[in-house]
Amino acid sequence: MPEAEKPLRAWYGIASRSEWKSPADIKAAFGTNIDFVADNRIIFDVGGNKFRIVVRVSYRYKNMMIRFVGTHRQYDRIDVETV
Repeated sequence: MPEAEKPLRAWYGIASRSEWKSPADIKAAFGTNIDFVADNRIIFDVGGNKFRIVVRVSYRYKNMMIRFVGTHRQYDRIDVETV
């Protein structure tokens, strides 16, 4: 989706340079555009809430794994805690 490229690149630019040590660090970077769920997973609202990114963060190892990228509609069909 061409309309997803710019907001996803912007998110990646911030996320790839970050060394999050706690949920507070992520909240400081992204404000209210995130939700925290079980298993250190974070849901990011991207592109004016048109797209969602789900990541699993390992604060100890300072890395993250992208578990899902898709539209809001696609997100509604997944189980965020098992994806």
